[in-house]
Amino acid sequence: MPGFQRPLRIAINGYGRIGRCFLRALHESPHELQVVAINEPANLESMAYLTRFDSTHGRFSGEVEVGAATLIVDGRPIAVSHARKPAEVAWRDLDIELLIEASGCYGRREELNEFLAAGCPRLLLSHPGASSDDVDATVVAGINQHTLTGRERLVSAASCTTNAIVPLLDLLDREVGIEQTLLTTLHSVMNDQPLIDGYHHDDLRRTRSAMQSIIPVSTGLARGVERLLPQLAGKVQAKAIRVPTTNVSAIDLSICTRRPVSADSVNALLAEAARGPLRKLVAYSEAAHASIDFNHDPHSAIVDGSQTRTAGAHLLNLFVWFDNEWGFANRMLEVADHWSRLWPADGFDQYN
Repeated sequence: MPGFQRPLRIAINGYGRIGRCFLRALHESPHELQVVAINEPANLESMAYLTRFDSTHGRFSGEVEVGAATLIVDGRPIAVSHARKPAEVAWRDLDIELLIEASGCYGRREELNEFLAAGCPRLLLSHPGASSDDVDATVVAGINQHTLTGRERLVSAASCTTNAIVPLLDLLDREVGIEQTLLTTLHSVMNDQPLIDGYHHDDLRRTRSAMQSIIPVSTGLARGVERLLPQLAGKVQAKAIRVPTTNVSAIDLSICTRRPVSADSVNALLAEAARGPLRKLVAYSEAAHASIDFNHDPHSAIVDGSQTRTAGAHLLNLFVWFDNEWGFANRMLEVADHWSRLWPADGFDQYN
């Protein structure tokens, strides 16, 4: 019967925002997955400190200690290495079944194959592949995880923004039809921006202080949406703007609909979906919210029904909140759990 015995042995490559959120989300979840190794260039003491204390998500609820080349979480040792290249880690000796690639540094198949050659059986990326051909599948939890077969070795969990918007676009296209859509993401600051102006990035806008300006940046969101919803090919445009907050982002979504709509009818549709088929992914609220209200919210998206607008019968505008760290980390857990239940118990021999 497919599927590995639990708990599943997982390693994390890159212990930054998403890597640490993945471990924290696992700690708070019922999933039978176990982190047994972490590769992160930073020193062990700093890793332990930033596991215990997080300015965004608060104190870690478990026990964290430092051992000999290990991070000990709730009494369980996690082997720690500090390599900068995939081949420098003895992944095969760690007896792992899945690597969470959370460094964001690798997106091309030839780069990802270095992890496989070094002994990682499979990779789940916390970012899109450089192209659809660079990974075996791109999965948004709750939308297309059923397309996984268990044969894949390189899978992307897309991006936080893609996870936030794809469930809504999929629903709206089925229910009201999408002729064209324009997405503007208002995204919290990220590590590719400096606190004060500096020579920090090839994109000149990203050399400017992250905390003093609203900064337009490039985005591949439209391409990511069309990769997952091919029926919308040629119908999606996207912009992204970084705003000076540390977490929780939003999407301003405008749609030209095929069928006539009203604000009330669309809100009723979205509220029903949030109570029903999309309840683990999407929430709905009409309260007077600010972004901080959704810090540590596990949903992929929260529709703010108080901001729904229409202009005429076919132009719809929605406003959607999402915790770009915590929601995405929870979706990665779900993809890892679902995918692992499809794996052959005796490895890849039957597929090679």
